[in-house]
Amino acid sequence: MHLHLAYPAVLAVLLFCVGLYGVLARRNAILVLMSVELMLNAVNLNLVAFDVWLRDSLHAGQALTLFTIAIAAAEIGIGLAIVLAVYRNRGSSAVDDLRDTAEGPDDPDDDGDAEGAAAEEPTPAQKSQQAQTSQKAEATA
Repeated sequence: MHLHLAYPAVLAVLLFCVGLYGVLARRNAILVLMSVELMLNAVNLNLVAFDVWLRDSLHAGQALTLFTIAIAAAEIGIGLAIVLAVYRNRGSSAVDDLRDTAEGPDDPDDDGDAEGAAAEEPTPAQKSQQAQTSQKAEATA
């Protein structure tokens, strides 16, 4: 019995396209991670299908698939840890909100005068962050 390469190749293309659509169209970080997993599974399907079709005696495609599965498992573990940390800090797992994490939140009411900012008492979290920053500066000096 001979494997027709077209069937798994078409299925892999469909899986990859669904995953690509999910990465480009979704805003929830968990759905983006699931879409990346779909794309990796499409690659795994191609690796195994071509391995069987070429009748490789070393089964290099299947061995490479095992490595890809291990990397995907590590990626999803680290990715979920990052998403959970962002969710705890921001209250949302939307990918659009991650940009604000890197740049700092935009404050449209801020017109540049420092009088209002100086009058406010820092929160306990800000105090501990300032203390950690000063300790790091003292340690490096």
